[in-house]
Amino acid sequence: MGRLAVILGTNALGPGGEEIAAAAAEQGAAIVQRHRSPEGLFVLPHAINHEAQLRPLVEQGCDRVLAIGSVGSLRPELGVGSLVCPDDFIALNLGESTFADQRAHTAPGFDPAWREEVIAAWSEGGQTPHDGGVYWQARGPRFETPAEIRLMAAHAHVVGMTIATECVVATELGLAYAALCVVDNLANGLAAEPVSVAAMEADRVVNAERLREGLAAVLPRLGAVGR
Repeated sequence: MGRLAVILGTNALGPGGEEIAAAAAEQGAAIVQRHRSPEGLFVLPHAINHEAQLRPLVEQGCDRVLAIGSVGSLRPELGVGSLVCPDDFIALNLGESTFADQRAHTAPGFDPAWREEVIAAWSEGGQTPHDGGVYWQARGPRFETPAEIRLMAAHAHVVGMTIATECVVATELGLAYAALCVVDNLANGLAAEPVSVAAMEADRVVNAERLREGLAAVLPRLGAVGR
């Protein structure tokens, strides 16, 4: 088995973010900061070059990816702080293959065996994620309207802006891909108060510590440098 890559999202950009990255790097995993450019600038979701981020992982000997994503919950039972390991996604805005030279049909999706391994390891580490669920990818970077959320909630469990595209690219590169999504906010219209960036950032700070502890416990079980 090759090396593990850990892709960190906006969860790792605020307070405690460096500790999250360090917890993964200490176990020998290759680290990708999804929203950070080579110059250290913040990159909005729709502007991320996923191929440029993922292709070097193959060259570094990685064969599987654990992607961490920040999501909004579409279901009241998935409150802030919930961990979700989705088993499918909806990304109607994604059409043609990521690669211009791709001429065959592909079957995108999360790798079933790798998903099971991630869920088992996270559960053994003391933080059992929700097993399964549908991730709806919105284009962003704006929040969705309450009407859009009602439409999404009929078909999905969480909403984000990056995981589906990243999964498609990883699959086409031959990388097994699983995602652990951290609920950092209730989607627009689910809570009594209007959705706000300030409230989401506050909840994200709280979740960052839990995520750091989870990675420190889980990565040794996943064999970050192969076995």
